[in-house]
Amino acid sequence: MNSFGAKLKSCRKDMSLSQKELGQKIGVAESTISLYESNKRFPDAETLQKISSLFNVSLDYLLGNAPCKKPVSPTDLPPLTPKDERDIARDLENMIESLDGSAAMGNAEGDEDRELLRASLETAMKIAKRTAKKKFTPKKYQK
Repeated sequence: MNSFGAKLKSCRKDMSLSQKELGQKIGVAESTISLYESNKRFPDAETLQKISSLFNVSLDYLLGNAPCKKPVSPTDLPPLTPKDERDIARDLENMIESLDGSAAMGNAEGDEDRELLRASLETAMKIAKRTAKKKFTPKKYQK
């Protein structure tokens, strides 16, 4: 079920829509939906966006680049505790310290570059921590 057509058909059936109803919702003919589902035709970018919005799935999912239907939103992830925040701050400082003076920093000599790097790393670490908490916390302990 990796093909676009199979995914489109699955999403359509999940919402109990006929090909005709789906076509009306996104502004294409029923025959066009049939061609999409049989992988004989591929929608343009605007139509892909309409399909993605209608079914509330990511474009990556429709295009076969993501295994799950729903995009992960920040509200789906558990919040960080103060301990998590302290751990991230400590790890971030250690990471920045180890990068200072090494060739890994490249031309990031300016303060602005360092702050951008710090902000990017901090954001990535927070998202990774929240994702790991969601993935590895047993259901009975999830709020």
